[in-house]
Amino acid sequence: MKRYQQFEPVLISDFSVSQWEHPEHNHNHYELILIRKGSGKHIVNGNPISYESGMVFLLGPEDCHHFETGEETHFTYIKFTDAYLYRKTGDHQKVIHDLEYLIKSRETHQTGFKLPDDELHTVRLIFNVIVALKDHILYNQDLIWYQLLTLSRILKRNMPELKTSGTQVRNLQAIFCYIHKNIYEPDLLRTRVMANHFNLAADYFGNYFKRNTGTTLRNYIHQYRNTLISHRMTSGKTSLKEIAAEFGLTDASHLMKIIQKK
Repeated sequence: MKRYQQFEPVLISDFSVSQWEHPEHNHNHYELILIRKGSGKHIVNGNPISYESGMVFLLGPEDCHHFETGEETHFTYIKFTDAYLYRKTGDHQKVIHDLEYLIKSRETHQTGFKLPDDELHTVRLIFNVIVALKDHILYNQDLIWYQLLTLSRILKRNMPELKTSGTQVRNLQAIFCYIHKNIYEPDLLRTRVMANHFNLAADYFGNYFKRNTGTTLRNYIHQYRNTLISHRMTSGKTSLKEIAAEFGLTDASHLMKIIQKK
């Protein structure tokens, strides 16, 4: 499978094609895609999804995909790397959390977003601003960044809520999304609290997760949190004290103990 490598922190593409020319591929970056017009199939990780004008897709480095255009399609791409995602911290933490949750929530990657008319109108306008900035990306990186954060907030509030109905209690995706959404709130990730949320006994909940994932709930939470912490540390823009506070930890020493724990 072909893998595209992007070394620039952010790139913007805006183009129309009658026939898609790229083979099935993945990449080392994230892609936020707006279908401005047209229809066809978007094949994501082997799953065909019918697309139409106004749909939005978010893909991560682990996703393989390609398009099959049914009619001429106008695409706008925002392609960004981890370096761009974590370029700012501090007051931007909450919106970075929104992007992290969207990126990790697999159901958004698979099916895309079908936005209500008022939200779609706003999203189209934001994409128009981004396209207008694309010829001078280095100069406009901050402006593009703020548009991206605004898009993430709109997309997050349009995600389907994960209910704890009988048909979804055993849906691992719902459990994963709960973890990703609450990774900054340690008290909400206790087995007893999570089991209660999904209307299950604590012992059954832990056993169910391990049986279906091959790892313990505690280990999954630990590994996912460490991945996010590693991104913060690699960016060099956040102190250990600030990272600890962001993840609800006592102090920097508590943070280091968690990182070093196997």
